Formats: sequence, structure tokens, C-alpha cells
Amino acid sequence: MSDIFVNLLNGFGVAFQPYHLLLVTVGGVLGTIVGMLPGLGPATGVAVLLPMTFAMGPTAALITMTGVYIGAMFGGSRSSILINTPGDGAALAATFDGYPMAMKGRAESALAISAIASLIGGMIAAVLMTLLAEPVAGFALKFGPAEYFLLMVAALSMTASMSKGNMLKGFLSMVIGLAIATVGIDAQTGTERFTFGNLHLQTGIDFLVVIIGIYAMGEVFKSFSSLSKGTKKAQTKFKRIWIEGDDWKRSKWAILRSAPVGFIIGSLPGAGGTMASLMCYNNEKQLSKHSEEFGDGAIEGLAAPESANNAASIGAMIPMLSLGVPGSGTTAVMMGALLMLGIQPGPLLFVQHADVAWGLIASMFVANIILAVVNIPLAGVLVRVLAIPPKVLYPIVLGLAFIGCYAISSSVIEFYILVILGVAGVVMKRANIPTAPMILAVIVGGTMEQSFRQAFRISNQDLSIFASSTVSQVLIAITVLSIALPIIGMMKKRKQVQQPA
Repeated sequence: MSDIFVNLLNGFGVAFQPYHLLLVTVGGVLGTIVGMLPGLGPATGVAVLLPMTFAMGPTAALITMTGVYIGAMFGGSRSSILINTPGDGAALAATFDGYPMAMKGRAESALAISAIASLIGGMIAAVLMTLLAEPVAGFALKFGPAEYFLLMVAALSMTASMSKGNMLKGFLSMVIGLAIATVGIDAQTGTERFTFGNLHLQTGIDFLVVIIGIYAMGEVFKSFSSLSKGTKKAQTKFKRIWIEGDDWKRSKWAILRSAPVGFIIGSLPGAGGTMASLMCYNNEKQLSKHSEEFGDGAIEGLAAPESANNAASIGAMIPMLSLGVPGSGTTAVMMGALLMLGIQPGPLLFVQHADVAWGLIASMFVANIILAVVNIPLAGVLVRVLAIPPKVLYPIVLGLAFIGCYAISSSVIEFYILVILGVAGVVMKRANIPTAPMILAVIVGGTMEQSFRQAFRISNQDLSIFASSTVSQVLIAITVLSIALPIIGMMKKRKQVQQPA
């Protein structure tokens, strides 16, 4: 334990160098801006920055990219709250209660709790990473293809079963998402699936295109009627960007519970902030005394996923640093940068390049504090987006959606997909079909399919492999409970209604 603190102090010595402080601040501000823009997100931000880091040393490059990564986690929820359009997948859950809060005139509280939850979640995750990097990395090694498949099944079932009022619609949404995830060339057989002879569809439909289409385009299309009437429900007068005591009481335990969960999920390669934030949102809905307010502006429904996704971004660093396996798309880009700079991530990193590894860990503490200081005052400027007339705001959102979509694939065919998904988003909202299960299914569908097929081949087509380990059995139990508990809850409510007063 003493060695850990000595190494961490040496890391702070690296992180507090003026040059590195400047880099993490600039990277954090740029990351916040990139995170706000629909479709860009942290992986794109780090990728765009990558050529600039070649002139830096490995430590400076990694600290800068860490600032961009964490900054994008802070910024992604801004557009979720203000215009119901997540900057990236990890900010998806922030739309569920963040946007309704803004529509009810509580944008200041939503923006403030978002920054506070991100700060606390990030700091808790940084502490956990300092203390638990090796044990968590060892736990991740226990996940084979069967465990990864069951993890994703559990995440999908939990998300679908939390659907308001109709679980069947939640599972319908999930099936639609899984169908979208199958578009493209099968990675194992090379067979084209649902491409209809179009070359552009052979690479599949990027999940960010789906997110932008369902949320950004769907929001614009849904707002056409209010545009013609000249009405606007958004808040136009603003108070101080902060929260009240009651907001903190309702949010604090959600933040503290969600950070460790987000950290652990983030440390599993491929799981990511989206899964972490959605699972923690569902957990808080089940635990909250105000569960009926979820989806209608419950502040803990915003605090929990914000804490989780920031913690997950730091957790994703563990497999990259300890195992040489990227935990997310962003850490994959960062790992590529390290390799180009002559640094091999893996078990020997903490021995051969201790200054790089511990400088990075220390910079996570510094980045979270700097970004909280920057984001809370900036929220007063960002929230003015709501004061922009709808006839100006929605064309801007439309433009950003198309720009973000083109930045992802550089293909015009994605524009048509974007419009189709926008229409689908409107139809789903009017039919009261939840979109979250669909989005999560699109994100994990490909990995889930490959994990299932790998496990099936490893076991010589013996399905018992999916219940052969303790981890698998726990995940199966979680899946069953996630479906059974809401059904039991609905049955109890029906009995209470049928009983005479």
C-alpha cells in the first residue's frame, strides 16, 4: 500500500508540471466542446488530436488525450439536457430525465448536477483505479465469450424491462436494434446480410448514426408542429447554475452507488459507458422512492448515469494499461498512439514506464477537478442555447446531425439512413415505444453475436458452456430477476387496484 502512495505522489509530481497542467486543461475544454456535438464524442476527439501528439513525449501525449476523453464525458450530457440529443452513446441516459428537467424550467439544476455527478464519479473511479487496478484486471480475465454474451443479454433485458407501462414494447425495441446490428458482412462467414446489394451497407450501420437519427432528427421532426405555431416550451429565464439542498439529498446516494458500478463495467473490455450508464439508471429506478418520476425529470435519474459514465471512462483505462487490451473505442485510439510513441501497454508498463502510468493516473484526478471548475461556470453560457428561437435552433441541430453523420463514415448514403431513422424516432415516440433498448441493442448486438458464436464453437456446440462458470450463473440470475421483478410489481399493483377500498 505504501508503494502505491509513493508512486501516486510521483505521478502528481508529473501531472502538476505547468506544461502538463496546460495540456490537460486545453484537452479538457476541447473534449467538452467535442462531446457536446452530436456524433463526435471522445473517440473522434482523440483521433483528431492524434497527429498533434506525435510531437509530444509519451507522458504529455497521454495526459492530453486523457483530458480530451474525460472532457467529452463531461460535455456529452450538455446536448442531452438542452436539445435531447446525446453527444455520444454514454450520454444517452442523460436524455431520459435531463431533458424533461430542462423543459420544466430546471435546466440550471440539471446542468449543475451533471457536472457534480461527473466530478464525484470520476474522482471515486480514480481512487478505485489507484487501489484496485490489478484485481479488477484479473476479474476481467475471467470473462470469456460466454460471459460476455450473458453480460450483454443481462444489460439488454434490464433496459427493456424498465420500459414504462409496457415491457413488451421494450423488448420489441430491443429486437429492432438487434436487427439493425446484423446489417453488413458477417465477420465469421463473409456473408452479406440485409445490404440489398448496396456496397455502403457492407460495413454496417454505425451506432452513432442510429443515435443521431433517432434523437437529433427525431427531435427536429417532432418539433415541426410547434415550429409552425411559433410556440416554445423551453426555459428562457435563467437563475444561478447550482442545485438545492433537496436535490443533493435525492442525488448523493445515486451518485455514490453508481460510480463503483460504472467503474467495474467500464473495466470490462467492450462494455463501455453506455452500458454502465443505462444499467445504473435502471438500478436507481428500482431503488428510488420516486420511481414514478423517472423519465419525467427525476434528478437522481440524471445523476446516476452521469456518475457511472465518467467512472466507466476511467475504468476503461485498466485493461489498456494492465493487459494491453483497449477497454473502449477511445482507449483503442489512445493505445495506438502509445504504440506509435514506442510505449507497449501491458503488465510491464508500470515497471518500465512508471512515470507514464502514474502520471496518467494522477492526471485523472487533476482533469476531473479542472473540468468541474470549467463546466459549472460554462453551464451559464451553454444553457442559453434554450433561448435560441426554435426556427434557428433546430436547423442548427439538423446541420450538426448531418455534419456529425458525415464525419463518422464520409458516406452520403448515411444521410438517407439518418432521415429514415428520424422518422422512425417520431413513430416510436408516438407509439410509446422506448428507444433506449433499441440503441443499446445496436451498440452491443455485433459483439454479442460474435461472443455467442465463439462460445458455441469453443464448446463444440454444447450450450452448457453458458452456465459453466460462477460469473455466468450470476449473470443468468440477474437476467431472470430483471424480467421477473417488474412483472411481479405489475401484478401487485393490479391486485391493489382490484381490491375494494
